Amino acid sequence: MSLVNLSLAKVIAWLLAAFFFVGAYGNTFVSPEIAADYARWGYPESFHYLTALCEFTAAVMLIFKPLRLYGSVLGSAVMLAAVGTVLFHGEYTHAIPPLVVLGLCGLVALLTVRRRGSQSLPS
Repeated sequence: MSLVNLSLAKVIAWLLAAFFFVGAYGNTFVSPEIAADYARWGYPESFHYLTALCEFTAAVMLIFKPLRLYGSVLGSAVMLAAVGTVLFHGEYTHAIPPLVVLGLCGLVALLTVRRRGSQSLPS
């Protein structure tokens, strides 16, 4: 595969997949600090496993082109939950990273939909 064949959506999708894989790992094997965050936010003790599962699933779907749109939507949902959680608890500066990732998920979704639409047009 040459660099010419790399689309913007593919590059961002793969970067997001890496981000979500790291997040899934971090939420599967939580540090005491992250466990304390979840407890402070009022989530059940094992809620981090659900987060990890969603992040892992989003990462896998972002890698595969036919599933990329669904992966970006799932990733967006995870990031919306993260943004909502920290904003609800007054941790405003902690909302910046998930907002950036949310924006990138939205961009991948938009580019994926546009690409699908342009491929289905008759030539």
